[in-house]
Amino acid sequence: MNEIIKKNAVSYGIVLGVISIVITTLIYALNIELFGSWWLGLVILAINLVIYCILLSKTKKQLNNDYSFKQAFTTFFIAMLIGASISTLYNLVLFNFVDPAAKETIQEISVKSTVSMMERFGAPESEIEKAIEKVRETDNFSIGNLLMGLGVTLVIGSIFGLILAAIFKSKPAYKE
Repeated sequence: MNEIIKKNAVSYGIVLGVISIVITTLIYALNIELFGSWWLGLVILAINLVIYCILLSKTKKQLNNDYSFKQAFTTFFIAMLIGASISTLYNLVLFNFVDPAAKETIQEISVKSTVSMMERFGAPESEIEKAIEKVRETDNFSIGNLLMGLGVTLVIGSIFGLILAAIFKSKPAYKE
């Protein structure tokens, strides 16, 4: 593997992981209610996409615009894998060892958010009760669920990675 790709992917992966830790810590410390807000997820996604674009642009430039689709996707995937793994490990430690009671608070926030959303869409009371029961039965911060979340993140993130790799790959040189 190209050393520039490896260095940039690892460096930016660590940056993404640290940013995730900072965001999670700020939400945890300042307003735990934000864990139930859908718009925050969109803001975090936008921040991550900007960082990935910077990573791919910088790497392409350092490779003198000789950047294949495979190289661009590999750069993205390694960074995503490292960043998401750091974030998952932090959440595991924070919510299972440092403050296990916080996950119960977040679960209640999820119940309120679920009820509110379902009521807005006019769901029947029986369906709302089923949803509440399901949310209360699920431990989103268990090792299994965190690893499943990591897997889902990698799969969905790979779709973004494929799109970004197609955008940032070098254009073929046309010869006359």
